[in-house]
Amino acid sequence: MNLVIVGSQWGDEGKGKIVDVLARDADVVVRYQGGSNAGHTVVTSKGTYVFHLLPSGVLYRGKLCLVGNGVVVDPEALIEEIDSLQRSGVKIGRNLLISDRAHVIMPYHKVVEKASEESKGPHRIGTTGRGIGPTYADKMARIGVRMSDLLNPDLLRVKLEVNVAEINTFLERVYQINGVELEKVFLQYRAYGERLAQHIVDVSLQLDRAIAKKKTILFEGAQGTHLDVDFGTYPYVTSSSASAGGACTGTGVGPTMIDAVLGITKAYTTRVGSGPFPTELKDEVGARLQERGREFGATTGRPRRCGWFDAVAVRYAKRVNGLTSQAITKLDVLDDSAEINVCTAYRYQGKTYTEVPADLDVLSQCEPVYETWPGWQSSTTGITSRSALPKLARRYLDRIEELTGCPIDLVSTGTKRRETIIIRNPLSKRASTRSASRRG
Repeated sequence: MNLVIVGSQWGDEGKGKIVDVLARDADVVVRYQGGSNAGHTVVTSKGTYVFHLLPSGVLYRGKLCLVGNGVVVDPEALIEEIDSLQRSGVKIGRNLLISDRAHVIMPYHKVVEKASEESKGPHRIGTTGRGIGPTYADKMARIGVRMSDLLNPDLLRVKLEVNVAEINTFLERVYQINGVELEKVFLQYRAYGERLAQHIVDVSLQLDRAIAKKKTILFEGAQGTHLDVDFGTYPYVTSSSASAGGACTGTGVGPTMIDAVLGITKAYTTRVGSGPFPTELKDEVGARLQERGREFGATTGRPRRCGWFDAVAVRYAKRVNGLTSQAITKLDVLDDSAEINVCTAYRYQGKTYTEVPADLDVLSQCEPVYETWPGWQSSTTGITSRSALPKLARRYLDRIEELTGCPIDLVSTGTKRRETIIIRNPLSKRASTRSASRRG
C-alpha cells in the first residue's frame, strides 16, 4: 500500500501528527518536497518533536525514512535536526537516507531571498528567508548544487567558482550588499558532505526495491495544496509541487505506483504569510481560534491567520490531488463555538463562484457565502470513537464530507497520538485505484 499524505489547505493542517499516527503501520516514510521551512509537530509520551526536514516516521524503530530528490536540503539545518533528535534518544543511522539528486541550499540562496523580500516592501510574499525559492530557481536554471556534489570536492569547487562569482556580482550591483566567500563556503560544504556521506543514496532505487517487496510506503508532503507553485494562490505560494503530483516527481516513483491520497484538512482554516484568504477572520472570533488552536508557525513562530472552514478550497484540493479520503484535524478547537460558519461558495461583483478563481485580483476581493451551524459547546478532546462525539460535531463532519465530496477516515481530537478517531485506516484499504485498475 502506497499512500500520499498532502495538505488540503494552506499548510499547517497537522500533517506531522497524522503521518506519525499512520507510520506505525508503514515500513517506509518519505518526504517528497519543500525544505527546512516545513514544521511538522509530533507529541508523544516522551516529549514534543518538531520536524523540519526529516520524515515524522523517524520516531518509530524499524522504519526506513527517506528524503526525496524533490526536497531542497540545508545541510546545516539537517545536521542540527539529526543531532537534536539523537540527544533526545532517537536513533539516526542508516534508517535515514537522502536522495543524491536532492538540491542543496547554499548560503548565497538565503542572502538573495532576504534581500529580495526586503526590496519588495508591501508586496512581500512572506517567505521564511531560508533560501528555499532561490534554490529551486537554481535547480530550474540548471546551475544547482546536488547532494551528490558534496561527495565530489573537485566538482563542488568548480560549481561554486561559477555560481559564487555570478551571485556576488548580482548582490553587489542589484542590492548593494556584500557577497559570500568562496573558500569558506567550499570548506563548510565539503565538511557537510563528509558528515552526511553514509546517508546519501539513490532514493528512487530504494523505493523501487521497497515496492517490489510490497512494503507499505507513506509519502509525506510539506506545506499544502494552496501553496503549490502551480495550483496555489500564485505568487503567494511555496516554490515546489506541494500537491500530490509532487510525490512522483519528488521521489522517482511512477504515478501507477500510488494507491491512495489522504488530504489533511483542518476543521477551520489558517494560512501564514501574505496572499488572499477569503474566510479570514480579523475579529475576536479569529483571535480566539488562534489562541485555542495555538496557531503559531512551528518553524518561524509567526502567527497564523485564522478563518472559518472553506469548502471551496478543500473541494479544489480534492480535485487537483485526486484525494481518496481526508483526515480532519483540530476539531476540538471549535468546542466552545456557539455558532460555526462554513464557506460554501464565493461572491464577487454579483457573480457566485463555486470553484477557486485563478485571478488573484478576483480571489482577493471574493466574499465568502456562509452556512451557519450551531456549535456543540462540549469537549471533544481525547475522544477516540465517532459515536462518542456530540451529535452536532458528527453533523458538522457529515456536512464537510458532503461539501467536499471526500470521505473522512480520521479525526484528530487533540495533539497526542491516542487522541485520534480512526474511522477507517487508509493504509488498510485494498480497494485502491491501482489495484482496481489491475482488476480491470
